[in-house]
Amino acid sequence: MADLITKWATEVAESELAAELPRRWAHTQGVAERATEVRGLLGEHSALLVAAATLHDIGYAPRLAVTGFHPLDGARFLRDEHGADERLVRLVANHSFALLEAEERGLRDELASEFPLLEEPLLVDALVYCDMTTTPDGAPTSARERIAEITSRYGADSVVGRFIRRAAPEILSSVQRVEAALAAQPR
Repeated sequence: MADLITKWATEVAESELAAELPRRWAHTQGVAERATEVRGLLGEHSALLVAAATLHDIGYAPRLAVTGFHPLDGARFLRDEHGADERLVRLVANHSFALLEAEERGLRDELASEFPLLEEPLLVDALVYCDMTTTPDGAPTSARERIAEITSRYGADSVVGRFIRRAAPEILSSVQRVEAALAAQPR
């Protein structure tokens, strides 16, 4: 079953991103690879993490960009066109503190009511960790470098720049919690 969801997620993400957004696809592959590396933290939820990591940026696909806010567009696509698992859809909708960006875009109530936050802290933190420690080209990086790269790419005063500045303390805390959990694992 776990292999089926990750295989399905890869097929869906590749079909929507690879040809039209190759750099976004490279990032997606890197995030999925990070998820595979940390999945031991999540036991029975490991396949859900890998699937969410693989699908987290699906909403960037041009044909799916309805609102222009990729977490919301991606979650709606997964729910409406694929009938995806509710927990998976909620992870995609809320990945990497998307609610803070939704607020900047005037979409907070819409996102929060349609896709409530998932109350599984380690799973949520693990997805943040995977996304925020992967460069746009799919290579590993530190969360601080990733935050700086996002700020530089979008501009400090842009919607994304304001969001990432507000989210940075939460992102860094999530990453620290996952790194601590990884360090505590038996070798």
